[in-house]
Amino acid sequence: MLVVELNRANFEYDVNSIVRAFYPEEQVYVLHPECREEKWEELGGNVRIRAELSEDGALLSVDGREYGWEWRGDGRESLEPAADAAGDEEADEKAYKYGFKCFLYRALCQETGKELPWGNLTGIRPTKIAYQLLEQGACEQDIIDHYMLKYYVSRKKAKLSVDIARRERELLSGLCGQDDSPGYSLYIGIPFCPSTCLYCSFTSFPIAAYRKEVDRYIDCLIKEMEFIAQCYRDRRLDCVYIGGGTPTTLEAEQLERLLAKLKALFDFSSVREFTVEAGRADSITEDKLRVLRSHGVDRISVNPQTMKQETLDIIGRKASVAQVEQAYALARKLGFDNINMDLILGLPGELEADVQGTIDRVVELAPDSLTVHSLAIKRASRLNRWIQENGMPVLHNTDETMEIAARGAQRLGLVPYYLYRQKNMSGNFENVGYAREGKFGLYNILIMEEVQTIVALGAGAISKRVHPDGLIERCENLKEVALYMDKIDEMIERKRRLFADS
Repeated sequence: MLVVELNRANFEYDVNSIVRAFYPEEQVYVLHPECREEKWEELGGNVRIRAELSEDGALLSVDGREYGWEWRGDGRESLEPAADAAGDEEADEKAYKYGFKCFLYRALCQETGKELPWGNLTGIRPTKIAYQLLEQGACEQDIIDHYMLKYYVSRKKAKLSVDIARRERELLSGLCGQDDSPGYSLYIGIPFCPSTCLYCSFTSFPIAAYRKEVDRYIDCLIKEMEFIAQCYRDRRLDCVYIGGGTPTTLEAEQLERLLAKLKALFDFSSVREFTVEAGRADSITEDKLRVLRSHGVDRISVNPQTMKQETLDIIGRKASVAQVEQAYALARKLGFDNINMDLILGLPGELEADVQGTIDRVVELAPDSLTVHSLAIKRASRLNRWIQENGMPVLHNTDETMEIAARGAQRLGLVPYYLYRQKNMSGNFENVGYAREGKFGLYNILIMEEVQTIVALGAGAISKRVHPDGLIERCENLKEVALYMDKIDEMIERKRRLFADS
């Protein structure tokens, strides 16, 4: 346990993210004056890091060693102007917070003797910085310098961000240039899985316990679909993504009913990409794949996460390595020519040799795209409890494991096309999507860069309306399946308000 004490509130998110990145083996807690009294009583005796923030700077104590920072009201060199408007309290506060983050990062670098690949960046979409600067006409070297100088990002990660942002812009310019009207994308969530994996915190429920409710759930999805089809009848539909959970936990007949209604309600003539995340090999059958093919699904996922059977057993992923290979071969046999595979690096007990073994087997299969995730430890996952019982050293992700995956993608002729980060990622790394030319996942780019409205249906789904000026409004559906179904009219009313006058 590592407890941080602050004398001011509203800094805890950034502080927690940075400290946890330097001390991944610790459970990090941040105390501040607005915490409940019982929290102080529980954790106050374990404080190892203290930060006294003042108008003049800050004094940081780390295990008894002190570091000082003098606040001068200026910013580091970057493409973005420093907050220097006199009397602008909000800008001054933002600049101060930024300066403190830089100070905290430098102090912990000195304290631990290590630097982080993403520096003090705590956001989940680091490529948005490069994307926006490219839109403004900045050159590659200036953007790389911006990442390095302002955020302490390594040159390697800065260049990766620029490369991906440039590729994203090229892909989205083709999408947005179809006509003058703004398009939108549709997400349909199927929140059921064969079982819940150790690391999972997504909205998912064991299908065995909900089998009798699935038909009613599809009824509710169709009700949402009918509303959106009418609401957006004059808008162009660009991408459709059915995710979860595991959509292929539905029976073939249920998939047929859902997809037939989807195709009847929406004009698919403009759809550039239709994805179903099959995901779990133990849910994939020939009948289900034939249903997907018959309705024009052109991109699917068959996700092993790892090709080491012992790890699959530990994380509770019931699909065996053999089942993954069989499901993949079946999909190829039935004509699917755009198959993605997901991998997770940093799973319990896996070292570089294990990752290399997984990559070698994946290269033999030759998927069209590969999404490489760094394990993110979610509070709501069973993995979080597992760590407390077994310890962090069994979780291992390094520069080398990331390079093994990148070299494997290169062997397959795949290039990086989207990137995002999550809180509490193993090794403070990132998730990267690789694909071969013509097989890029457009929906993945759209949801990361937030440049297009995403209408999301189903339990736990979050819709985002992107306005012409860049403003983003959200509304979310209830996560619990039973509540979502009971309150389906309320879910539709939320969308009615969100998409009014759109």
